[in-house]
Amino acid sequence: MLFPPRYEPLVVSVLMTTYMAGLMTLAITLVNTGLDAGFPGRWAKAFVISWPIAFTLITVGRPLVLRLAAKLIRAS
Repeated sequence: MLFPPRYEPLVVSVLMTTYMAGLMTLAITLVNTGLDAGFPGRWAKAFVISWPIAFTLITVGRPLVLRLAAKLIRAS
């Protein structure tokens, strides 16, 4: 184990936002600009801009989303 359990919310936030921001910026950059020699740089720029925003939103919003999900899930 690399991290103690108390870091689980932070580790999940890093992994989830890297995954989502990476794939979303890949798809949007590809659709908007096409695949050519400059694509990797455009994608990297989009990722560098979007990842900190996604990380902040998920880190701050995760507890609220978890509470909302708990209210929407009905125990059997």
